[in-house]
Amino acid sequence: AGGGPLLPDSVLYEIFLYLDHVDVLSAGLVCRQWHAVARDEFLWKELFYRYYRISREVPRHPAAVSWYDEFQRLYDTIPCVEVQALKEHNDQVLHLSFSHSGCLFASCSKDCTVKIWSNELDISLQHSSNMRPYNWSYTQFSQFNSDDSLLLVSGVFVGPHNSSSGEIAVISMENFTLLSRVRNKPYDVFGCWLNETNLISGNLHRIGRITSCSVLWLNNAFQGIESENVNVVKRLFKIQNLNASTIRTVMVADCSRYDSPDLLLDYEEQLAASSTSTCPVFDLGSDSEEEAAKPKQMPEPALQEFPDDGGVTAEDGLQQFFDDIMEGRVRPAMTETELETKVAELFVRNRTKPPELNLLSTDSNSKTKYLIFTTGCLTYSPHQIGIKRILPHQMTTAGPVLGEERRSDEFFDSLDHVIDIHGHIIGMGLSPDQRYLYVNSRAWPRDCVISDPMQPPPIAEEIDLHVFDLKTMKEVKRALRAHRAYTPNEECFFIFLDVSRDFVASGAEDRHGYIWDRHYNICLAKLQHDNVVNSVAFSPVEQELLLTASDDTTIKVWRSPRTVRIQQARKLRPRKLLFSWLMNQRS
Repeated sequence: AGGGPLLPDSVLYEIFLYLDHVDVLSAGLVCRQWHAVARDEFLWKELFYRYYRISREVPRHPAAVSWYDEFQRLYDTIPCVEVQALKEHNDQVLHLSFSHSGCLFASCSKDCTVKIWSNELDISLQHSSNMRPYNWSYTQFSQFNSDDSLLLVSGVFVGPHNSSSGEIAVISMENFTLLSRVRNKPYDVFGCWLNETNLISGNLHRIGRITSCSVLWLNNAFQGIESENVNVVKRLFKIQNLNASTIRTVMVADCSRYDSPDLLLDYEEQLAASSTSTCPVFDLGSDSEEEAAKPKQMPEPALQEFPDDGGVTAEDGLQQFFDDIMEGRVRPAMTETELETKVAELFVRNRTKPPELNLLSTDSNSKTKYLIFTTGCLTYSPHQIGIKRILPHQMTTAGPVLGEERRSDEFFDSLDHVIDIHGHIIGMGLSPDQRYLYVNSRAWPRDCVISDPMQPPPIAEEIDLHVFDLKTMKEVKRALRAHRAYTPNEECFFIFLDVSRDFVASGAEDRHGYIWDRHYNICLAKLQHDNVVNSVAFSPVEQELLLTASDDTTIKVWRSPRTVRIQQARKLRPRKLLFSWLMNQRS
């Protein structure tokens, strides 16, 4: 077939059993004579749809030359062959991250170390930093900055009175020295880079029993060096939290490539244009799903108005609400929790800046970025994705430190966009072009009602992997399923996923990592571990290399069958040359 390697007869034999007009005996015969029909595109197309059980409405991958090539790609380029197991950690391995060059990767663990590995043919440990001297409990997340000169490491910091919060450390990749440390509360904000030298951290301020305020800070990585001359920290956003929710899992998406993505996921969106998404998307804080679904010409921010009260201000509305309570006009009687939430909502009405009205009009040349994070409005478990635009002038710590440029009556920032998942979010990841957001979630029962924010609904064992287009703010494709999780709400933990050009991978609590094809929406491989798989990571320069990290304390290295063949051929070549040289010497 055009000089390329053929699929093994055993695979072809299995494929042909799916064809109605081919029995077992003739299938074996055809496999032995496969080269005679290898160029038959109609036959390959039939094989493809039947073998992978894909709807015939799904077109061929846009980059594919032929159906044969597609079969070869999905068989031969999936990183599903274990080639190495790294066992230098002595406790659960929680997270993996590659440098942008693909030359290095970092691992975080319950053993409270962050390890830096050299990604060569045989992966080797280059450096290990123990964070226990800084009163850390464990490391949980890491991220290289854009030029790979710095590494952000996030961990759980045990502070006074055993109250756990988070801390972020910045490590130089030149000599592995610790440059700065930044408090991060709660610890599952994780933190992230905004640009080469500035990172985002969080802080949490309690206002009531179930009401709080999250503040996101922009920090300069070189605080110890520059603090005497320039600002090294600046408040980025201040957001109110209701019903025990908090902001967690922050990440930054660059909008500059939205018009030229690596892979456009639009075929199902076109087929289902008239149907609504399974996950409702609320824009500008709308009051209901039905209201959010209505088409709007120029939506007005809901936070600017006080509905159905004839233009009453928030202060007057709050006073009226208290008068109604004192005079017994509020029915039915509210619980203490409901009362606190109602007061907080009324109080913040006119103290919140309006959202950006043109979030979807970002052009391809813009330097705008999106801040993406998990949040909620009904309970403490994260069930919504908040999106806030970061404008160019906000991407530096220069200027006012504590938001002095804001009007005195604007205490909070509103969210520009909210995506409701209707379930517990346990993982998020961006595609390499940063246009698509992949979300791991465990669904709530369909018609559940949350009456107590401290009692979230039970969550499903099946993990749904949703895909959202950040250019249109809509869900695309159906949710992927295969992986599972078993812990209840109060014990639920983050399972990291990763996305390459053509594949998406995720960990799971069922002792496997999983790989799906992004275009065809099909599961391609299960990767075995002896315990929970917490994190996966594709090499950014070689998607046929995947790492998985597990509670079994190991990091496994997986390569594609094609890559394994190439590497074995390279190893055998010097032996053949040596044997040939020895034979020549004897003669």
